Amino acid sequence: MYDVTVIGSGPGGYVAAIRCAQLGMKTAIIERYPTLGGTCLNVGCIPSKALLDSSEHYHDAQHKFAEHGIKLSNLKVDFPQMMKRKQGVVNDNVGGVQFLMKKNKIDVFHGHGSFISANKISVQPDKGDAQIVETKNTIIATGSKPSTLPFITIDKKRVITSTEALSLKKLPKSMIVIGGGVIGMEMGSVYARLGTKVTVVEYMDRIIPSMDKDLGKELQKTCKPLGMEFHLNTGVFEVKPSAKNVTVKAKNKKGEEIELKAEYCLVSVGRKPYTDNLGLDKVGINLSERGQIEVDAHLQTAVPGIYAIGDVIKGAMLAHKAEEEGVLVAEILAGQKPHIDYNLIPGVVYTWPEVAAVGKSEAELKEAGIAYKTGKFPFKASGRARASMDTAGFIKVLADKQTDEILGVHMIGPRIADLIAEAVVAMEYRASAEDIARMSHAHPTYTEAMKEACLAATENRALHI
Repeated sequence: MYDVTVIGSGPGGYVAAIRCAQLGMKTAIIERYPTLGGTCLNVGCIPSKALLDSSEHYHDAQHKFAEHGIKLSNLKVDFPQMMKRKQGVVNDNVGGVQFLMKKNKIDVFHGHGSFISANKISVQPDKGDAQIVETKNTIIATGSKPSTLPFITIDKKRVITSTEALSLKKLPKSMIVIGGGVIGMEMGSVYARLGTKVTVVEYMDRIIPSMDKDLGKELQKTCKPLGMEFHLNTGVFEVKPSAKNVTVKAKNKKGEEIELKAEYCLVSVGRKPYTDNLGLDKVGINLSERGQIEVDAHLQTAVPGIYAIGDVIKGAMLAHKAEEEGVLVAEILAGQKPHIDYNLIPGVVYTWPEVAAVGKSEAELKEAGIAYKTGKFPFKASGRARASMDTAGFIKVLADKQTDEILGVHMIGPRIADLIAEAVVAMEYRASAEDIARMSHAHPTYTEAMKEACLAATENRALHI
């Protein structure tokens, strides 16, 4: 009998298992695929970042190296090698998780987990008989899978998801991306940098529509030099694959129809919770209209002892959100009193320039009737950004008009995925814009832009613009 069994070994699941083991619980983890790490490590965060990095190196070599005084000849993309390196990165990370399971004495079961009862789980491997795992508590961390639209059939040949886009055998000449959100923009920018003609079709009036409006506008501006084309306010109504290409028909808000043709169509219209054949009905757990498992403030389901975290419950589908929830459940089971401030979980887009945000957007503050002030600083005024030729983007700080407390930070620029952590720390400790403005930031660094944006929010005191 295990104290805790975790179903799913993605970032939420394996981190939950490690924390449970650290706290002295006898722990097991169930994974239906041969490798650990879930979507994130195998076909998501890690491989996409590897390709984003490789494609950015190639783009810099092609467009920036000469300016730096580095001359190259016969520059070309070795696409199979790029994919091979990506897989090596994946293998290293997956192997790292396997090591952590052994180190923490966590038993690993490979197969599809399904509830028999609240305390018994069947694990059915691809071959052979099912095993029965008995457990006092269970954490469901089965993650999500790509969504599609009702009239689109994902054939995995011409009409693909991000999973297939991460493992193409040959660099395509053209690609249509349906959905200009995080996944669409990341994968679209990878291929655009490598020379693929990328066309993005987005139903909303801007790309990355869940983020601050200014961020989407700036990101689109930086993507145009890559040759990316955008059809905003446009809804797809037909996707027809053939042997060598795919045709996409769409209609914009004016009622005008467009027809696009490319080698591949990447469908990136979001993700949905993965709870297939989990046996939830056998234990009395119902799903919401959106297919999510409903949980209370402690992330416990309607069944005592069964918890759920990550993409299968409400909230942003982010690996680090799932990790925090995994730790929270483990510590609750150990009798501790942890907490998560969901307002302070940052969102990141790993294009180049990178995009990130934490806290409230201007639209949310206006809707809530909160009086705020804005401080903005462009990277074109940053000495460090000029030195690295990364001058696109800005940092925008939103602070309470009366108290000066930082309420939201929205960034686009170089190394933003790392810079956003300063904003998270500041907001965790309820810092004012002036608090950050008075901190010493090393010169020359990209982080100075955060200081300058906070100075701008504090009586418009920015020094370098």
